[in-house]
Amino acid sequence: MATGTEPPAAATGVRSPGRASLSARHLRTDRWWLAPAATVAGLLAFVAYSTWRAFAGDHYYAAPYVSPFYSPCLAENCVPMRGGPTWELFGSWWGLSPALLILVFPLGFRLTCYYYRKAYYRGFWASPPACAVAEPHRTYSGETRFPLILQNLHRYFFYLALPVAGILTYDTVLTFRDEHYAWGHAGLGTLVFLVNIVLIWAYTLSCHSCRHVVGGRLRHFSKHPVRYRLWTWVGRLNGHHMRLAWASLLSVALCDLYVYLLATGAFDDPRFF
Repeated sequence: MATGTEPPAAATGVRSPGRASLSARHLRTDRWWLAPAATVAGLLAFVAYSTWRAFAGDHYYAAPYVSPFYSPCLAENCVPMRGGPTWELFGSWWGLSPALLILVFPLGFRLTCYYYRKAYYRGFWASPPACAVAEPHRTYSGETRFPLILQNLHRYFFYLALPVAGILTYDTVLTFRDEHYAWGHAGLGTLVFLVNIVLIWAYTLSCHSCRHVVGGRLRHFSKHPVRYRLWTWVGRLNGHHMRLAWASLLSVALCDLYVYLLATGAFDDPRFF
């Protein structure tokens, strides 16, 4: 029978013995919740849009533009793309959207990205919700258990992201054709694709894994001047990794939207020359 004198349960986390005794959950007076809330809103918007477009399976090609969500096209049910990235590696048995065959690689690269981990850990799991704001979870295991241990695959997704970026570069070169596949032309879509591929490469090369590949495990930079120079360049890019992550995420969605609007006849591609 309870007597009302039982000792209280042992506190955990920031309220455990030996930690500072603070009655307030945190001492921040600014609107710290705006950043994680904006992160959640931005990521949910992209997930909703990309899911719709990935499963749509149509309106992803308007000569000479092909949506980055569908490149390269690896199924037989792809629309004909003259000179485009159409490699029918999968037979006619694949009846779903061809985008599902390729998006797993850039999705895996971004999902395991160090910055995106921090973003959705804070935004969706409140782990922690912000600096100097305690998380609500009682225990913390880091990324040592399934499924978070799979985050260690990021370096391998980096290797897979490189050829994808190379293919998107090829697609950008093809945008210097007109709708009849004649070379020497450029439209507004060409500019959209150029901005997108620059941001894609900047985000990919600013990756922490790329920085480790070019400069990791070196004991003496003086003996490896080329790798040291590359390491410093990647290091500068790495300082902008967060901004490049968001900018490239927005640009790839806008690139797909532009192709979709052209393919549905919403407007004609303005030509510069």
